[in-house]
Amino acid sequence: MKLFDKTQLGKLTLKNRMAMSAMTRSRADINGVVGDLTVEYYTQRVSAGLLFTEAITISEQAIGSPFTPGIFTPDQIEAWKKVTKAVHDRGGVIIAQLWHTGRAGHSVDRKGVLPVAPSAVAITGMKHFTSQGLKDYETPRALTVDEIKQIILDYGQAARNAMAAGFDGVELHAANGYLPNQFLAESANKRTDEYGGSIENKTRFVLEVMQELIRAVGGDKVGIKISPFHPYGDMLVDNPVATYTHLIEELNKLDFTYVELMKRSPLFSAVPGYPEDDEIELFGRMVKHTLIANTGYDKVSAEAELEKGIAKIISFGTLFLANPDLPKRFEKDAPLNQPDRATMFGGGAQGYIDYPFLNA
Repeated sequence: MKLFDKTQLGKLTLKNRMAMSAMTRSRADINGVVGDLTVEYYTQRVSAGLLFTEAITISEQAIGSPFTPGIFTPDQIEAWKKVTKAVHDRGGVIIAQLWHTGRAGHSVDRKGVLPVAPSAVAITGMKHFTSQGLKDYETPRALTVDEIKQIILDYGQAARNAMAAGFDGVELHAANGYLPNQFLAESANKRTDEYGGSIENKTRFVLEVMQELIRAVGGDKVGIKISPFHPYGDMLVDNPVATYTHLIEELNKLDFTYVELMKRSPLFSAVPGYPEDDEIELFGRMVKHTLIANTGYDKVSAEAELEKGIAKIISFGTLFLANPDLPKRFEKDAPLNQPDRATMFGGGAQGYIDYPFLNA
């Protein structure tokens, strides 16, 4: 099977074509520092060809949810060094996903400071997980152009910090309703300056961040995750095909390694007016970089996706969460552990590092 074949991702050699996708687990401490449980969590899953970390905040301003890790203080960087060393000692490859949550946050976990966003427009129709329980989203403060320029630099510094922490690369989280995604969507971006209005202007932020990441650490260590049709976080794009076609065409001009393409989660209904095309077929064929396909795959559908030849790697989320030895289980057609959704976010070892291995 192609899933079990070795492959190259830029300069990285991967033992198979299975990646663990980024999944927020909220197990860091109040200062965004990961501990021994996180070291164990990632090392349990080194049989994946590639590990993506949970999203890691690039600055204090970027924080959106409690108990999520950062990579902007010395203590945070030192803590991640323990993770990367343990993964590398066991032959693993690990990439840091860089995160600015934008309006997807709440002041109770931001020292009383409102979240920031392209425009002062709140997320509707859902609530936010905070240290004080579920709360309605607040109306964020609109960023100034100077602040946008500083955030771009913050991404570059976070990438350098990730290299100092021993990561094999960085991924720009431009999916799932967070700040880069917010710039792309008219539901969040009402700007009339150089970062809003036309498709060229709305894609500017993502492209400038990618350029900064490439400058900071080199394109062989950089990738991006996008989610054209996924509406999480109240992401509604007037013309998603035109917007993401332009974005991909501009990304194709840049020298970096891969695009992780997230399909709409089956937990979300299709957006009225959006095309019914499969995202990998529609957008994946446009991508000139290595393509990683993400969302909703099992063994059979993942192998079928690889057989099409568009995607080179498949990333799995909750299957890896509940099955640290997922490649072995796939290889042996063994039963799969089922994820415990009650322990996905926050807590301790339960539902984090206690899922049984096949040989247990």
